[in-house]
Amino acid sequence: MGNKAAMAKTTHHLDLTIADPLGIITLANPPLNFLSVELLGAIADAVEACDADPRVRVIVLRAQGRTFCAGADLVGGAAGESGADGLAAIRRLYDQALRLFRRRKPMVAAIGGAAVGAGLGLALSADFRVASPAARFSANFVALGFHPGFAISHTLPRVIGAQRAAWMMLSAERVKGAQALDWGLVDRLVEADDLDTAAQAMAQEMAANGPLALVAVRGTMVRGLADAVAAALDHELAEQAILRETADYAEGVAAVFERRPARFTGR
Repeated sequence: MGNKAAMAKTTHHLDLTIADPLGIITLANPPLNFLSVELLGAIADAVEACDADPRVRVIVLRAQGRTFCAGADLVGGAAGESGADGLAAIRRLYDQALRLFRRRKPMVAAIGGAAVGAGLGLALSADFRVASPAARFSANFVALGFHPGFAISHTLPRVIGAQRAAWMMLSAERVKGAQALDWGLVDRLVEADDLDTAAQAMAQEMAANGPLALVAVRGTMVRGLADAVAAALDHELAEQAILRETADYAEGVAAVFERRPARFTGR
């Protein structure tokens, strides 16, 4: 892999290792790797550092523990604040998310466990996904009485098609590894012990090619995506602002923490 230069772990539960020609970003907030504004900002910082580093041709995004990312922090993070403060925090989260979509270099995500809610959105920000059979993908927002965010309403149909995406968003079904492969939600399915090796091997296949060509071709393939994501984020936030004020949303969040089925009333 060439010369390795490990960078110090940040205070925001993140590791970045430059393993020429790869930049390996590791979420290090187990067991659930919940996303806060600060953690997502640290991920975006690492992605932009990889974009700017001539040694890095392809980025790999991975996570410590058995869960890739279980979503946004419902207690201390953007989803946990109330009223205008809560919406402002979600806006800040989405501002960091948009930075991921404005990168220039390809990114492969290694997903060995649950990618739920914002975790699914994070997985979809990558160009390719390698998963193990234990992976679970869920756009579970409606189970909270909420609207999808993180531009999932745009990125999920782009990857798996409108009909399957509509099903995931309206049913909150958890899609398992083999089904995710069949649907095109993941590109390769490997055993858990082989996940990091397989993700890095996929990244190396791209990195063996001309670095200028990689950036140019990726730019063509995702042309207009970041702007479409920005528009989707604005629309999603507007819908979330309405639903956050409902009794159903309060009930959905309470049901999650109390580990019981939600009792929605349509109010």
